[in-house]
Amino acid sequence: MNAYPHLFSRTRVGQRELKNRIVHASMSTHFAVGGLITDRLIDYYANRARGGAAMLVSEPMAMLSWQKLPTRPAVFSGANEEALRRWAGAVSAHGSLMLGQIQDNGRGFRSGFRNPYAYGASALPDDLSWTVPHALSAGEVRQMIEEFVFSAKRLADAGFAGVEISAGHGHIFHQFLSAQSNRRDDEYGGDVIGRAKLLTDLIAALRSGCGADFIIGVKLPAEDGIAGGIDLAEAARITEIVHKAGGVDYLTYCWGAHGNTLYEHLPDLHGPRTPYVDRIAALGKSAPGVPIGALGLITDPNEGERIVRDGLADLVMLGRPLVTDPAWGIKAEQGREAQIRYCVSCNTCWHSINIGRGLLCDNNPRVGTADEADWQPEPTFSKKRVVVVGAGIAGMEAAWVAAARGHAVTVLGASEESGGKTRLHALLPGGENLSSIYDFQRLSAERAGARLVLGQRATADDILALTPDHVLLATGSTPAWPGYLPKEYQGEGVFPDLREAVAMFSRVTGRQRGTVVIHDADHGAFTYAAAELLSERFDNVVLLTERERIASDEALVTRQGIYARLYRKQIEIVTSVRPLASSRFEEGEVAYANVFNGRESVVTDVSMFTYATARVPDELLLEPLRAAGMDVRVIGDAFSPRTVLVATAEGYRAGMDL
Repeated sequence: MNAYPHLFSRTRVGQRELKNRIVHASMSTHFAVGGLITDRLIDYYANRARGGAAMLVSEPMAMLSWQKLPTRPAVFSGANEEALRRWAGAVSAHGSLMLGQIQDNGRGFRSGFRNPYAYGASALPDDLSWTVPHALSAGEVRQMIEEFVFSAKRLADAGFAGVEISAGHGHIFHQFLSAQSNRRDDEYGGDVIGRAKLLTDLIAALRSGCGADFIIGVKLPAEDGIAGGIDLAEAARITEIVHKAGGVDYLTYCWGAHGNTLYEHLPDLHGPRTPYVDRIAALGKSAPGVPIGALGLITDPNEGERIVRDGLADLVMLGRPLVTDPAWGIKAEQGREAQIRYCVSCNTCWHSINIGRGLLCDNNPRVGTADEADWQPEPTFSKKRVVVVGAGIAGMEAAWVAAARGHAVTVLGASEESGGKTRLHALLPGGENLSSIYDFQRLSAERAGARLVLGQRATADDILALTPDHVLLATGSTPAWPGYLPKEYQGEGVFPDLREAVAMFSRVTGRQRGTVVIHDADHGAFTYAAAELLSERFDNVVLLTERERIASDEALVTRQGIYARLYRKQIEIVTSVRPLASSRFEEGEVAYANVFNGRESVVTDVSMFTYATARVPDELLLEPLRAAGMDVRVIGDAFSPRTVLVATAEGYRAGMDL
């Protein structure tokens, strides 16, 4: 019996029927090349349709004459006429509906510089990039509407079931809707009815041009967090206006805008799960009879079932979870929840597309491959004995893939449990879902017959005794001892590295007196989650870093959230400084100097000094094994200290290459 009868019940959106309530929310892939639709792009959507999504919303499409980004699939130009048909057909072949997204960034820009060719409601700066757009004339607004409709007709002719208008996220429709960014005095400005006219005129034109059975969905802003912007009351008024105008087949809502609240549109586990659902349900009451989509940190089938069962929404819209596992739907429906690769809400996917790498995922090294949904490795014809040394996520990814291919795999791990440093991170604030990486890997490895020998540090003799054909060395890395600390204390535990500090204080619940000083030479999310933990255990926490800011290696949306939390918890952040060897650690004083002008300062009442320094690969076993004639491949941090994304990808490749 299906454990999620409401989630997998049929429903109607407009004049079309959906086979279940799962909708792939718009996620940029950047798999288009020069605006041309690639097989990889089509495969991405086809896999999520095959994996159980009933309706899929594309990434933003190039539907205007001025939209020239090479990563946007071109529609207006007509360059993809045949490819659009293949795309829609690949999705409909699995009984699913494909929608194209109508969107323009307007003045919104997040690439670290200003956009010289932006269009917007008014000549006012973007709150994030300070881009000042060309203010569209009324005639140019009407031309924009005509071009959107022209492109939507192209989609309809290609077999797309409809479109979604992205009217939130600080993009151009949001800029027209908000009084903070729309200072016009023509028909597209003024009161909220005027500010909504672009949106309502577009909906009417789409309905007239594309027909009654063409789905028109709208994603509206709910709370953008910008002074003078859109709050829940204003969002309800906008909803009423859109509903009264008619023509909309479903509504959903998003949070944040292009400013210091950008991170709110991609909530992570530093807050509650499904944080927006109740407010979305309340806003939906302003549009009676219109299906409502729930959006935002919905990762588990039980959450989707509750949302539909309790009448909070009609559709469950998943972005990041379907990036991580395109077969999320069919696995849930078939009772295979333990086989789902769950989203860890780290926003690596968002980061990867915004730095030009295309869509990538920490917990899915196969994004965009042709056979991605519900994939299992092909059996090997040449079975080997494989020893994986290290049970962190690089080693465990390699282990389960190699074992599933039929190799005889033994994993030797020093810790009692798999997961390595990722398991430690999962103990920290916001890290809970990281456990799904190593939980999936261990279950998959055991199911495939891998043998796990944990809780003892392997020697070269231990490995050689197993007579392996191949050895995968995944022994990780260790934070380097800082040169300014007294060498006589190295290895004595007097100055624990940040991992050791977390291991100690994750088990301690009482508060300690004094200040913790953290030398941040890492700039990863672990460091700041550890700072939050330590702020709950000590009177004060001070972060010292040589760089001009913190969290440099994290996505912008992640970095914003880190700053917001650390400032709320009154953690002191001191940038562009280095700790000094002249510090009087025994007296509880840490001295530091500005890296530019050398000015010195001192933190007093220091109870603990800890550090997150550059990591050194743990490769002591490499030379003895090679000297013994072993075929050894070094993966993960043992090769070079890097990220979760690289660890899982490298482990996957190693398992496939054997």
